[in-house]
Amino acid sequence: MERRPTIVDVARVAGVSKSTVSLVLQNSPLVRAETRRLVRETMDKIGYVYNRSAANLRSSNVGLIGLVLNDLRNPFFTEFATSLQMALSERGYATVLANTDEDAAIQAQVVSAIIEHGISALVISPAYGEEMATFDLIARAGIPTMQVLRKVDPRIDLFPFAAPDYRLGSLIATKHLLDLSARRIAFVGGLEGRAVTQERMSGYLHALAEAGMEPLVLAGRSSRAFGREAAEILSREHPDVDAAVCFNDLVALGMVSGFTKMGRTVGQDFRIVGFDDIEECSQVYPTLSTVHCGIAEFGKQIATTILGWLEEQRAPAPEALSAVELVVRETSGRGKRA
Repeated sequence: MERRPTIVDVARVAGVSKSTVSLVLQNSPLVRAETRRLVRETMDKIGYVYNRSAANLRSSNVGLIGLVLNDLRNPFFTEFATSLQMALSERGYATVLANTDEDAAIQAQVVSAIIEHGISALVISPAYGEEMATFDLIARAGIPTMQVLRKVDPRIDLFPFAAPDYRLGSLIATKHLLDLSARRIAFVGGLEGRAVTQERMSGYLHALAEAGMEPLVLAGRSSRAFGREAAEILSREHPDVDAAVCFNDLVALGMVSGFTKMGRTVGQDFRIVGFDDIEECSQVYPTLSTVHCGIAEFGKQIATTILGWLEEQRAPAPEALSAVELVVRETSGRGKRA
């Protein structure tokens, strides 16, 4: 006896995704009329019969994606969240969003809560500290989960990781400043002991080692306030430093503010390169040179990846790094020093 056609068969014959067929069966307004008609005609053609009672048993978690982020106050993460959510919405999925504010205890709490709400998959940019409390919980739930932007759990076969290529970013930023004949370059921002700090600093360290230049690292919170403080420290304690690569754009923007307050001209007296390329970088004065991470496109890419995992059983690569590029603006200028 031949098997009964399934929703996967309908999707294959109609040339649409499994989620589109599901939306048609739910009479969702998100599906265009011509697509709805094609799917219905395909069902009739292959003899598919919708088992509504079975579907109801599954409906508690169909179409709901969890998104947990460590710092929504940072525009970098906000842009990522917006891009991911919009891309998922276009495919008929809803997003449950939670901010952990860099608190591991809150992270474990919110992850537990959204799992109880019946999510299909989870995307997490994790907080540091007591990581196993969160990731062991996810593992027990058996939910497809991606680590993004930060990697805290080494089990990337179970929790695949994706991020921009941080090492390359700080490498090209540092080489840019070296090409401008910077006498000494500092790396500013990022808390000590965090893997993401080391990753964003590694290219800087490599470039300086090649150039035979001693590094100077000012670790601290990735905030404007620390950037302003760092400008004062460098001017007072390290007058030989005339350039900096920053952990992120917030630190860089704080440094610009701090140097301006002291009467130093950023882009001439001191050159600065940020990291992330948030929207404000091109709007401030002087405009901020930075490492562009393409975070909006990255969000869309993660949406495609997680839905491929859900709908087509295509597990992501254990680790994937996306392209970055240097955007040169006024804070590092374009010409070499005299």
